[in-house]
Amino acid sequence: MQKKRFKNDVTYFDYKDVKVLQRFVNIYGQIEQRGYTGLSTKQQRQLSTAIKRARILALLPFVASN
Repeated sequence: MQKKRFKNDVTYFDYKDVKVLQRFVNIYGQIEQRGYTGLSTKQQRQLSTAIKRARILALLPFVASN
């Protein structure tokens, strides 16, 4: 079982808030798993939608740049 990394303090994920979204993306550019983030299922879906929208608008990269 993975240790929860974040406390559940975010109620809404905005695709324009890049600083918050970057906390939930690992160093390889992948969205962290729900067990690792400690979010509910609904929040995890909102998070992934916000990250995907931010990627499409080029606010976040699709892959990590090395």
